Formats: sequence, structure tokens, C-alpha cells
Amino acid sequence: MKKDKLKEYFSIPNILSYFRLVLIPVYLYVYFHAHDAAGYFKAAVVIAISGLTDMLDGFIARHFNQITEWGKLIDPVADKLTLAAIALSLAFRFPLMCVVFAMYVVKEGYMLIMGAVMLKRGYRMDGAQWYGKVCTAVTYGVVCALLVIPNMPRRVSNGLICLCMAVTLMAFIGYVSFYKRVRRSKRG
Repeated sequence: MKKDKLKEYFSIPNILSYFRLVLIPVYLYVYFHAHDAAGYFKAAVVIAISGLTDMLDGFIARHFNQITEWGKLIDPVADKLTLAAIALSLAFRFPLMCVVFAMYVVKEGYMLIMGAVMLKRGYRMDGAQWYGKVCTAVTYGVVCALLVIPNMPRRVSNGLICLCMAVTLMAFIGYVSFYKRVRRSKRG
């Protein structure tokens, strides 16, 4: 392997993305072995660490000019796998999270397909749009609240989950509109 490729694959931002991937099974283990508030709090700490390393890897990549093509791929993959694992695991305690998980799969599937179509046509998307970032931030906030307050009244937890559904829908609509604009501009 060439030295440049090694440097790209093992830049600090990319190592942080790998770390987030490793945290997924750690989170799942801690979450499914939690039997009390302290156990769920530990799962929330794992998610908080994952979220902080996500923010940190982006900051380091931009600030120290360590943005790589590999990083543009591995960072969102780590984000998507983390959020999918969280939503699916929480569905065991909060059935409404099944809807969030399904919406998430539809949104991410659409983005994957449209991203591939746009890439084939020569367009490269440089990162998430603001509504995608808002969706991720709200989802992390809701998840942490559900984990830190395990005995939250059902009405409150369902309200938070509905908030998560609303921002996921908003992000999906935003990306549909975004890809329509890009396709139109590529034709013209």
C-alpha cells in the first residue's frame, strides 16, 4: 500500500470514524445488558462519546485540512450504522421507534440511490445538508434522553419519538427537494 493511502486511511479523523464503528457493538452490549437506570446511563455515555467523536472528526478534518475521499465515505457510514443500531435497539423498549427506524431506512436508502445516480452523472455532494445535521442532532438528543431517563412517562417518550419522526421527515423532504434541484441544474 502506498504511503499516501496509508496516511489517508489512518488520518486522525478517519481513526475517530473507525472508533465510532467499534462503539456500535459496545453500545449494543451495554444497552442489552442494562437492567436499571445506571445501565442505561452507561449506554447513553457510549452514545455521547460517539456523538462527540463525530463532531471532533469533522472539526479536525476541516481545521487541519485532513479531509480525504475515504473520510467522506467512512464518516457517514459510521453515522448511519450508529443511528440505525440505536433506533433498532430502542424499538425493543419503545415500539414507536420502529417507525423512526423504518423512516430512517427509507430516507437513507433514497439518499444512497440518489447519491449513486448523481455520482454517476459527475456530481459530488460535499457533506450533509443543514436539515440532515439537524435531524442527526435531534435524534442523538432524543436517544440520550430516552436512555438517561429510562422511566420517562410513555406520553413524554412518545412525544420525543414523534419529534424525531418529524425531523426525519423534514430531512427526507429536504433531500428529495435537494436532489430534484441538482438534477434540474445538471440538465440545464
